[in-house]
Amino acid sequence: LATPVLMLTAKDEIDDIVKGLDTGADDYLVKPFDFKELLARVRTLIRRNSGSAANEICAGELKIDLSKKSVEFGGQNIELTGKEYEILEFLMLNKGRILTRDQIKEHVWDFDYMGSSNIIDVLVKNIRKKFGECEVIQTKRGFGYVIKD
Repeated sequence: LATPVLMLTAKDEIDDIVKGLDTGADDYLVKPFDFKELLARVRTLIRRNSGSAANEICAGELKIDLSKKSVEFGGQNIELTGKEYEILEFLMLNKGRILTRDQIKEHVWDFDYMGSSNIIDVLVKNIRKKFGECEVIQTKRGFGYVIKD
């Protein structure tokens, strides 16, 4: 999975920008910047990379097609709500990393959700029900959730 790199920096000299791009950054944004511009650049990087071969992520019997936003488990298509899919996709994109409830909440609700982190637990429980007995999403007590391969 190719991860795009966006450099956020206060260095605004042309030599710094060229060096940043030449050393592997896909985009370069100088501080201060408007948050809307940052989000637009991130969306552009994601769009640019969505045509790559890494449109599917697998973990055991679980497969997510990022371009179709579809989920298969054990060869069966699994229907998820929008938020359930976003949580599962975020966990799959970070497979092997423990994600806290706050990290998941900030990703799924773009920093604007003011409710309880309990909503994450409820949605994860709903996702688990749809997969049956399999422990696709593991709870790391006191830390958060993780998907292991």
